[in-house]
Amino acid sequence: MFTGIITDIGTITTVETRGDLHVRIACGYDTGTIDIGASIACSGACMTVVELGPDWFAVDISHESVSRTASDRWKVGAKLNLERSLKVGDELGGHIVTGHVDGVGTIASIAEEGDSHRFEIHAPATIAPYLAAKGSIAVDGISLTVNSVTDQPDGSTVFGLNIIPHTSAVTTLGDRGVGDSVNLEIDVLARYLGRMEQLRALKME
Repeated sequence: MFTGIITDIGTITTVETRGDLHVRIACGYDTGTIDIGASIACSGACMTVVELGPDWFAVDISHESVSRTASDRWKVGAKLNLERSLKVGDELGGHIVTGHVDGVGTIASIAEEGDSHRFEIHAPATIAPYLAAKGSIAVDGISLTVNSVTDQPDGSTVFGLNIIPHTSAVTTLGDRGVGDSVNLEIDVLARYLGRMEQLRALKME
């Protein structure tokens, strides 16, 4: 369980294929406080620590995880938003994030708005029904508020976000550009409400 508040930016230093991908990530965490088996969200995808060293940790990434996340995320040199798992008593500064990526979006546009930037992200039809203005979404693991939703004829949607300078500085969003892919996780409440609606519709058939 996470909050979507990024606490470090990691850099992938090695990638090996061992059946699954074995990825080493350089970080600023005190790795002496991390246990083998701990969960760390890596740009929104919950990963299990399998190795540790001074200023780095390693994770194994299954084919399933690779297929469901942004295609350029697991390459040497890639920057990752990192968040360690939530502890009881921690401040919940963002929203409840599970670290399960629901879909991959594409940055459609970026425009300056004062000191901030307005991002518009194209989201696939599979998650479009779960997006609502003033609702929460995790983008590459970052807890953000949806400002607008514009549904598309094909069932997909384009949603807008306001990215303040602080968020740009402490996450990878400051380095993202139009056409880049991002991992998306819908709000957990929306997920359960969507499931309830599906069951209700089935009973009415």
